[in-house]
Amino acid sequence: MVVSTLSIAAKTKPAALKDHTLVPEYSVPGVRFERRPAKTPDGAIVPGLYNAWIIFDNQSQFNSYTTDMVKGAIMAFRAASAARDVVAVVFTGAGDKAFCTGGNTKEYAEYYAGNPQEYRQYMRLFNDMVSAILGCDKPVIARVNGMRIAGGQEIGMACDFSIAQDLARFGQAGPKHGSAAIGGATDFLPVMIGMERAMESGTLCEPWSAHKAYRLGLICDLAPALKVDGKFIANPLVVTDRYLDEYGRIVHGEPKTGAALAEGKSLLARGTVDLSLLDEKVEQLCAKLLLTFPECLTKSFEELRKPKLETWNRNKENSRAWLALNMMAEARTGFRAFNEGPKDHREIDFVALRQSLANGAPWTEDLIESLIPKAGDAR
Repeated sequence: MVVSTLSIAAKTKPAALKDHTLVPEYSVPGVRFERRPAKTPDGAIVPGLYNAWIIFDNQSQFNSYTTDMVKGAIMAFRAASAARDVVAVVFTGAGDKAFCTGGNTKEYAEYYAGNPQEYRQYMRLFNDMVSAILGCDKPVIARVNGMRIAGGQEIGMACDFSIAQDLARFGQAGPKHGSAAIGGATDFLPVMIGMERAMESGTLCEPWSAHKAYRLGLICDLAPALKVDGKFIANPLVVTDRYLDEYGRIVHGEPKTGAALAEGKSLLARGTVDLSLLDEKVEQLCAKLLLTFPECLTKSFEELRKPKLETWNRNKENSRAWLALNMMAEARTGFRAFNEGPKDHREIDFVALRQSLANGAPWTEDLIESLIPKAGDAR
């Protein structure tokens, strides 16, 4: 069904509207920009209005962003922000494995490692991408179609809403791979979930389930995605019942163990992933946003963004400088380890590194090479 309305604007708009986009063409490989018809809550298509979908499409590398993809995202958000006919922005990844897993570690390892001056310029682009999300004149919905890790978690948290399929995982990876979560996570996490949980996520690098992320307030909604025998079931790898353990801790969203985990893995292997319920929830939220005064809505989310914006703007330049210099030491080592190490062994020997540094060892090529995991190394 298509909604039929009389367009008053068509009778009164100027003959030639100004173009407020920065560039006429903003499509780049790895970033798709799509206009999808806006719909009312009953599913009716609204003529002349759209939701802009910005999609990271680098599935072979779990939708990690390359330098060109970062530039494409900046331009896409600017275009969506300026578009008069766009109601909301949906930011997502292609496929069902990953929303985004952060910066492209192959590019990091092969180009930026050991080149702090180049990485500093790259971080200017990354900061502008986060700022483009936070400064978009339209509400931004993160459609979390899979893993949201590292920089992917940071750009996801910059969005106004997050809705996830419940097989998705959330978290940081910096201290395990040679970086720090200062591309937004250390700014946004304390605001969103409190200091203790922010400390847990930002330093331990242990991913959370979508159910735990929902319980802690990191996302606003979630939808089952696994179909077994034609029926949707909740993520079978985590506890989805709400109860307390023997210590009085909430276990909802925590990983299953033992026989329950084995049974869950069996169910997962039998099932197929279907994101139709996720898409329904995203469309429902877009429809609710449609039925508001546009300027009042814009002012409301501009004000609600301020706690994130204030800490982001206060820290982003210092963070950029530190991340650039870190490319000479720990980042140089960690990204190379992830890129060059065996598939099941992509972390350095942290104990050996700490022992070397305790003995005063400098960051030499020999030290870095000794830490890169090799095939056959004992873990």
